[in-house]
Amino acid sequence: MANPFHIENCMRRDPATVKPDSTIYEAIQLIQEHRITGLTVIDEQRNVLGVISELDCLNAVIGTVYNEGNAAMGLVSDYMTTEVETCSPHDDIVKVAQSMLAARHRRRPVIENGKLVGQLSCRNILWAIMEYSGRQES
Repeated sequence: MANPFHIENCMRRDPATVKPDSTIYEAIQLIQEHRITGLTVIDEQRNVLGVISELDCLNAVIGTVYNEGNAAMGLVSDYMTTEVETCSPHDDIVKVAQSMLAARHRRRPVIENGKLVGQLSCRNILWAIMEYSGRQES
């Protein structure tokens, strides 16, 4: 049986984002404030330029501390991942989940007409599957 849930039914709309010229310190603050594992990096038109994760931020901080630099001065653009897999709001949640598992990604930007419209996380997928399972038992 096909899963009736599409990404648009469980994605986080208006996800926390960061600009490439933001500092690592600003990215860390957003990650902690929103209690998430990473941010989508966008430009002024909401085009996705990359993602920056907790691990990317940790790498930046450890690298600059080790080299006696100032981690707060590092830019997101210097540490973000630029090869980003995305999905559409209309994609099937199971197929996207399988792709995320294969790539070992915790989140995926959701793009429509070339612009960021949301973010899908493992937590969103788990919620959707549990919601669907609950309906099946009724």
